[in-house]
Amino acid sequence: MADTLVPLIIFALVGSFTPGPNTVMVTASGATFGFSRSMPHMLGVTFGFALMVFPIGLGLGKFFHAVPQAHAWLRIVGATYLLFLAWRIARAGDPGAGEATHKPLTFLEAALFQWINPKALTLAFSVVTAFTTVGGNLWLELAVIAFIFALACFPALVVWCLFGVAIRQFLSSPRALRVTNLILAALVALSVVMLFV
Repeated sequence: MADTLVPLIIFALVGSFTPGPNTVMVTASGATFGFSRSMPHMLGVTFGFALMVFPIGLGLGKFFHAVPQAHAWLRIVGATYLLFLAWRIARAGDPGAGEATHKPLTFLEAALFQWINPKALTLAFSVVTAFTTVGGNLWLELAVIAFIFALACFPALVVWCLFGVAIRQFLSSPRALRVTNLILAALVALSVVMLFV
């Protein structure tokens, strides 16, 4: 696996830093709740994705290949949850919103979200397929993949969260924050539309 380490690192960096549901949601969390309150969200994404690599690498991918309806249903559940999260982001800047919409994702919510996040699932399937070898030490290869992605994912989320915090500095009114959250929510909803187009 040593000969594929550099391509794996590049793949992990590109996959982690490019926009997707996680990065948009962390940006919105940074803008709405600040950096420290968004930390459980960022750690949950990092841990959740790294952990997800193992079951996918150990056979879940074969199950989805054998039962494509299960994957299709998971996509629908994921799309529905993404729309719910878009609604939460949109309501986060609304002074009249209920208390439930005024808190960031928890560690567990963010970790579990990876299982219905289309970009995370696609990345996990792709990286396991591309960077494991037939007859190799599968556990070691999956551990290396998970470790590299964790090393790439967390800094990427920190950058996106700090971008959200920086945006907040320029948002001097609740109305400006609300408009920004509506735009970020629309981007999450757009990612759902793009799943099915």
